[in-house]
Amino acid sequence: MSKLHLATFGGGCFWCIDAAFRKVKGVTAVTSGYSGGDTLNPTYKEICSGTTRHAEVVQMEFDAELIAFETLLEMFFTLHDPTQLNRQGNDIGTQYRSVIFYHTDEQQALAQAHICAIQAHYEAPIVTELSAAEIFYDAEQYHQNYFDENPNQGYCSIMIAPKVAKFEQRFSDYFDPS
Repeated sequence: MSKLHLATFGGGCFWCIDAAFRKVKGVTAVTSGYSGGDTLNPTYKEICSGTTRHAEVVQMEFDAELIAFETLLEMFFTLHDPTQLNRQGNDIGTQYRSVIFYHTDEQQALAQAHICAIQAHYEAPIVTELSAAEIFYDAEQYHQNYFDENPNQGYCSIMIAPKVAKFEQRFSDYFDPS
């Protein structure tokens, strides 16, 4: 019997995180959205203003018997630069912060241990925020599975496609061939 859990990660624009985790074995659902802010039912336009305090995040449902939370953490940290405060590349603002919204005390402990373990591989301090899971708001429908729906869009082909290809190569054992 499967044991489903949630993981919620923010690492810059949610389109990349969403695209990378959609084909991972054991991840049963992926939803782009917003968490960690003050505004009820925020819109993308409000999030982009930087005034709501929300981060663009991806919430995943995963089967812990097929993929461990620790593996998801390892994958997450390869998709973004956790040393950039409130930004990822040209995406600047608190909505693009590196953040893990943990759903259990165990997830919090595993995330803290993972950050400590990988810090030696970075010259700058890791600034990934660890926060208890808050209300998660689904992003607008056009943000869901954005990369697969818009592969020829400039940001997708220039920024996301290379990251996803590198991600799939590095973690090939965790992908379904279909």
